[in-house]
Amino acid sequence: MPQRPADRTNLPEPLDRDPLPPSRDMIATVGGRVLDPATAIFVPDVSPRPTVYVGPRLVISKSIDVDGAMKVLSDVAEKLGWKVELDEEDPRTRGLRFGVRGVTISVDSDRASIAPDGWTLLQQTRKQLGVKTVVGVGLDHVVFSGTIGSNPFHHSNPFHHSNPFHHSNPSVDVDPSSPVSSYAVPGWGGRQPVAYVGPAPRRAKKLATRRPVVAILDTGCGDHPWLDPVVKKGVKLNGKLIGYDDPLTEPDKIGDVVGQLDGVIDPLSGHGTFISGLVHQACPDADILVWRVVPSQGPIVESDLIASLSQIAELVRRFHEGKRGGKVIDVLSLSLGYYHETPVDQQFDPTMYSILEDLSQHGTQVVCSAGNDATSRPSFPAAFGPWSDNKGPVTPAADTLPIVSVGALNPNLTTDALFSNAGPWVHTYVPGASVVSTMPTFQGGLQSAAATKAFDRDRDSIDPDDFRGGFGVWSGTSFAAPLFAGRVAAQLAGGLGAGDDIAAAAKRAKAAVAALTQKTPD
Repeated sequence: MPQRPADRTNLPEPLDRDPLPPSRDMIATVGGRVLDPATAIFVPDVSPRPTVYVGPRLVISKSIDVDGAMKVLSDVAEKLGWKVELDEEDPRTRGLRFGVRGVTISVDSDRASIAPDGWTLLQQTRKQLGVKTVVGVGLDHVVFSGTIGSNPFHHSNPFHHSNPFHHSNPSVDVDPSSPVSSYAVPGWGGRQPVAYVGPAPRRAKKLATRRPVVAILDTGCGDHPWLDPVVKKGVKLNGKLIGYDDPLTEPDKIGDVVGQLDGVIDPLSGHGTFISGLVHQACPDADILVWRVVPSQGPIVESDLIASLSQIAELVRRFHEGKRGGKVIDVLSLSLGYYHETPVDQQFDPTMYSILEDLSQHGTQVVCSAGNDATSRPSFPAAFGPWSDNKGPVTPAADTLPIVSVGALNPNLTTDALFSNAGPWVHTYVPGASVVSTMPTFQGGLQSAAATKAFDRDRDSIDPDDFRGGFGVWSGTSFAAPLFAGRVAAQLAGGLGAGDDIAAAAKRAKAAVAALTQKTPD
């Protein structure tokens, strides 16, 4: 007799459990450090939760008195035997409205008894001088791309790490035999080649109005016949780079950037190409702008993401003000996120939100992936959107397009994917498990299980990392978000006439989201 599914109707809401830390090798590339509430310093009204951050560093929002914040931090650091130094401003954000200033913490005295640490300095300052003295000062969080790992068993020893998603999923510590881990296994939804036999998306040669524009910040985009005519890369602001441009580290051009002797395609290689293909499938008539901000194995630091978003917000502002060098962006798709250590106190996150709010106020609909940790703990920036229980950390202004956070559905289109984050902060769900999209033509070092030859023709089983056919299967809310973004663009297509003023853009975007979700986003 089949086992009856457990009745969860009367159970309490899922606990917003804290995802466990990622592996050390994953965060070592950015100097990442894990904040552990069991050992972290507490102060009244600031109770930390786990997060990952750059250790001996803080960031200060440009929107506050930077010199005043430095004076406060310096006074407290001196008592700890440390010193703080204000970094030069990132040239990418110099002269822009948004951005942060980095603060490096180092040893300055033989009185120092512990290693310099941003969280310790922040909490000591709050304790000694008050929480309000460091509003606008925060950790430089480590931001992860929101996909499930390409192959949890990519090492020769499949249990080398306790977390099968230790690369592209920042936090879940899942046993390899658990149902959640199955989504990361090729053949069950993990990254693997697939043969696409249908026609290419049909793109109109000409529209009566301009084409909708979708922007993507991810690993970039490789060459692909579907995407070459529609994707534009390398758009700059004032001649300054947005994101990365080193061709030797481009994940969607060189599949194996990290550990080139291991023969394995990096965990996030092809990620941006896959995302771009989903946008193109959902809206063939859209133009796609791509910036590379995510390395081939992730992660990135928040200050770098802020710099890129600040530049993009300036492009959009200039467009709507009719200034030279501006770019219209109808939809911005973000498949990345992090967990804030104090998500409700707004100690620093308003800096990130201010940029997204500015984009929204200029008519750009921001769409974010919800994350893959099977938790209801809010992931940012997705959780900056409206919460159904009205308990979110921000309340969008009346003239602001609310951020849309997107969770993942299974291929049956009726149930949520087991890995998908959920909660009152997730706005909508679209397919994100075992979806098909475009891939760069990688051929990795893994081999098919069997190979032979017959009748002068080669025969073998499926090679798990041979993407020369140009298409693949992958799973994650990383892919639900761009699919929804493309659908928003499709709703906008045909209605983008001369009315590109901010009010008209906002009205169109709100109507598009409402049509897709059957409810208003505010």
